[in-house]
Amino acid sequence: MPVTLHLICGKIAAGKSTLAANLAQANDAVLIAEDTWLSALFGDQMQTVADYVRCSAKLQAIMGPHITALLQSGVPVVLDFPANTRANRAWMRGISDAAGLGHVLHYLDVPDDVCRARLRARNAAGAHEFAATDAQFEMVTRHFLPPQPDEGFTVKHYAHSIMRKT
Repeated sequence: MPVTLHLICGKIAAGKSTLAANLAQANDAVLIAEDTWLSALFGDQMQTVADYVRCSAKLQAIMGPHITALLQSGVPVVLDFPANTRANRAWMRGISDAAGLGHVLHYLDVPDDVCRARLRARNAAGAHEFAATDAQFEMVTRHFLPPQPDEGFTVKHYAHSIMRKT
């Protein structure tokens, strides 16, 4: 199987981390989860969306070359960072391009009401590193942009209707 960088696009609580863990296991890949790193390094500094943007940029700056090196060493990587904006996807695409390897962008197409319900359940369970509020969900979702054809990604689309448990 060729070495691949797996990227995940989906709104807050769309199921990105669950899919990332499954992909890592199925592809014998290293899973790198932004929330885990942000919580460990900057958890006490993360109160607002602006804090997230600032801390995430710092993490991307150091992780990009590391992820490239892993890929170039023959290690597949699942990147559990949100590929939710053109800018984030461009950063991720730069990693696969620098490594000279392929990528798959997994797009979780989940409606807002389903994501909000999952977010509330996740917050109530207290099992996630960060508990986003409804207002933060709305603010972040305003910036969400599904992958566009002109970005040149190999996209695997997961429609909500086929993701639901029956």
